[in-house]
Amino acid sequence: MSALAHPARRQILLTLHFRGGEATAGEIAERFEHAWPTTTRHLHVLAEAGLLQQEKRGRTRVYTLDRKRLALITEWLAWFDR
Repeated sequence: MSALAHPARRQILLTLHFRGGEATAGEIAERFEHAWPTTTRHLHVLAEAGLLQQEKRGRTRVYTLDRKRLALITEWLAWFDR
């Protein structure tokens, strides 16, 4: 899956995981040295791949891990551990 190819996107998923599965775009962006447009582009790629859900709350976008989708990937990757 190309959405997981970039290390920054994998780091975003880890950041959300360790924050309880949910964070605002600003909270995610402050963890990175990227410019804001770069971070939002990575968030968009992850959302398009179905790994994140996004919800607009007022002027803020909140991103949530799609744990069911991630479980499918984990299950598929487990084939390579055998």
